Amino acid sequence: MSRDGTRGAAIFDVDGTLVDTTYLHTVAWWEALRQSGRRVPMSRIHRTIGMGSDQLLKRFLGEDHDPEEAASVSAAHRTLYAEYWPRLAPLDGAADLLRACADRGWTVVLASSAHGDELEAMRRAVGADEAVAAATSSDDVEASKPAPDLVTSALAHADVPPDRAVFVGDTVWDVAACERAGVPCLGVLSGGLTRQELLEAGAAEVYENPADLLARLDDSPLGRAPGRD
Repeated sequence: MSRDGTRGAAIFDVDGTLVDTTYLHTVAWWEALRQSGRRVPMSRIHRTIGMGSDQLLKRFLGEDHDPEEAASVSAAHRTLYAEYWPRLAPLDGAADLLRACADRGWTVVLASSAHGDELEAMRRAVGADEAVAAATSSDDVEASKPAPDLVTSALAHADVPPDRAVFVGDTVWDVAACERAGVPCLGVLSGGLTRQELLEAGAAEVYENPADLLARLDDSPLGRAPGRD
């Protein structure tokens, strides 16, 4: 709660935004698809990281894919990616950024397309749980990014309307979900997309990484206390 009594939410994607996992997911999906006989270039896979796994599988298996194959590929990805959990690394400035937002009066909420257990592994890697008020994952919603469900779920957890929230993400899928939910999105380049891609998708501002946003926090939409114009 800000000093004037107005609540505001700082909502953060996690994969590629706070934790350096984008290319780990790319490799895990590449291997999972290969095990199913699907040869998909990593460059194509990378472009889909950040959308929900159900959406990703439609891309690579087809709209009318075999549900059993999709389940097998998804399970393989989860197994392969889980091997990295003990070694997950936060991006520079991630923990301090969450703490700085909380110190400014923002209700910090994590909104991840990952499953709940994956999100817990990433939260351990970041190590700033004292600054996090709530978290929501793909386990909590019916539709994944670019659908707005995760963003609206985060708003509900923070108990704020869209115009009292700011989202931070690294992909065009984050920006699309925010646009549908009516929440402005700040982009970071740590997921491997370009500044132009994020701006053309509708990002309000773009930063190199969490450390860059933290360094320029006072001049960003998150630098103002919630409720202040």
